Amino acid sequence: MSEIRQLSTTDSDFQQQLDQLLAWESVSDGAVNSTVNGIIDDIRKRGDQALLEYTNRFDGWEAATAADLEVPLARLEQAWNTIPEAQQAALRHAVERVRVYHEKQKGESWSYREADGTLLGQKVTPLERVGLYVPGGKAAYPSSVLMNALPAKVAGVRELIMVVPTPGGELNELVLAAAHLCGVDRVFAVGGAQAVAALAYGTGLVPPVDKVVGPGNIYVATAKRAVFGQVGIDMVAGPSEILVVCDGLTDPDWVAMDLFSQAEHDEDAQSILISPDADFVARVKQSIDRLLPTMEREPIIAAALKERGALIVCRDMDEACRVANHIAPEHLELSVEDPLTLVEQIQHAGAIFMGRYTSEPLGDYCAGPNHVLPTSRTARFSSPLGVYDFQKRSSLIMVSDAGADTLGRTASILARGEGLTAHARSAEYRLK
Repeated sequence: MSEIRQLSTTDSDFQQQLDQLLAWESVSDGAVNSTVNGIIDDIRKRGDQALLEYTNRFDGWEAATAADLEVPLARLEQAWNTIPEAQQAALRHAVERVRVYHEKQKGESWSYREADGTLLGQKVTPLERVGLYVPGGKAAYPSSVLMNALPAKVAGVRELIMVVPTPGGELNELVLAAAHLCGVDRVFAVGGAQAVAALAYGTGLVPPVDKVVGPGNIYVATAKRAVFGQVGIDMVAGPSEILVVCDGLTDPDWVAMDLFSQAEHDEDAQSILISPDADFVARVKQSIDRLLPTMEREPIIAAALKERGALIVCRDMDEACRVANHIAPEHLELSVEDPLTLVEQIQHAGAIFMGRYTSEPLGDYCAGPNHVLPTSRTARFSSPLGVYDFQKRSSLIMVSDAGADTLGRTASILARGEGLTAHARSAEYRLK
């Protein structure tokens, strides 16, 4: 029998129970922070030599020189040519769908002229160089390459630098093949906080980048937070989450497996079901109990469901949407008859999967939208990774002779009101 909380919105302490369930302390402890800060300082001071030493120590292989840490592009092509045809076809299909979706996100420059000839506008330019962190070792995620590299390429990023840890010196063929297909420009077999520091500050071999994106462990997340300001970052992500809102008419086995799909990531992942149909919730619990022993990652799933999972009975679908908005989940499944109507009530979610046939894993791999999503309730104020994360905007201002007179008088009054007389006089010099 699996252990998972069973809650009801009619419980007197429901809100308190829910908030305790959602609480996630993502701040690294002092020991992790201290370790990461030491690594970053060392990389800044000793560059390639420090990077080489950390890689040999943590990944357990002997690179003789720093140059050995770079993976030749020919090695990526070799990986692509040697993976099975079925994997090639799947990667091509996913790449095409993800690229087409992200093409629609491209921001364009614009401007307009006012009656007196003043021009105002916005210039959109891509970042020059971006660093992509891809997890390695047991966790090999070619989908991470696609979801981070493709929006950067669509945005027009000039150079994409990929870092990937290689425990024991072993490279993952599928990850390299994905990098080849996505047009990654350079790849380094380094990982951990040292890789993030190398991307942020440069080492000689690894060039400094403008932004670091991609998932990693607690050391990688802590390093990204530490270098933010020197470079941009995508986000500091917490554990994966799924919330299924169901009207009680979906196959309970489907729902149970959807909950498993996120719980299998790690023991801290969160899987929640909410439905107004108590009998259906009970059937989903039965499906969980029956299907869990058949799962390869049963211990991880069981731990995640016990620690952070929940089955919630609510009064009606309106209340389900209110609870969903409070949770602000990374992945939200609206497994209902008319999702297009229900979605109008959703304000906070990273990605919304609508209808009974839209399983969350389709979004992870090949639907098209990005799978890099806000977690830990940050969907209240942030968005999925996209092309816009690899573009920046510059304001355009070209004031005409007449405009300098009109705007200058306004600026002068406001500047003198703030006591900034040089501001005022700069504007006043151009008055007629």
